[in-house]
Amino acid sequence: MLKIAVITVSDRASRGEYADRSGPAVVQILQEAFPDAHLETALVPDDLPFIEKELRLRSDFDWILTTGGSGISPRDLTPEATRLVCEREIPGIADWLRTASLQETPHAVFSRGCCGQRGRTIIVNLPGSEKGARFCTRLLAGIMVHGTAMIRGEGH
Repeated sequence: MLKIAVITVSDRASRGEYADRSGPAVVQILQEAFPDAHLETALVPDDLPFIEKELRLRSDFDWILTTGGSGISPRDLTPEATRLVCEREIPGIADWLRTASLQETPHAVFSRGCCGQRGRTIIVNLPGSEKGARFCTRLLAGIMVHGTAMIRGEGH
């Protein structure tokens, strides 16, 4: 059984100014792909200490998927928080998601999303748009079981 956290990073959604749509979209896809998975969600502002705290709280999860805060606006700090908590980068996942996303929209060139490993947890930054988050989650769903097995030392 996979243990997955979905963390939405958004100032406006965390203040209740609008409903988070990307986080629930990610959760929906994960529920369909992994009906037995344990899923948790969180919603935090674009603030480095809040993002870092949420990432550190879930050290016993297999995957942490963040949505939002990975662009180029001054408050987009999700990649910085991810790098702070990760012990090793996994650039192939971020490169793959960005490359695939470029087939959908040229705006993917502005993605600074990264991916890394903290203990036995894989952390992936997804786009903040609902469409981008859905697209990337569908791609990730196809590799999550294998990635989990590898990080546990069970896969080759």
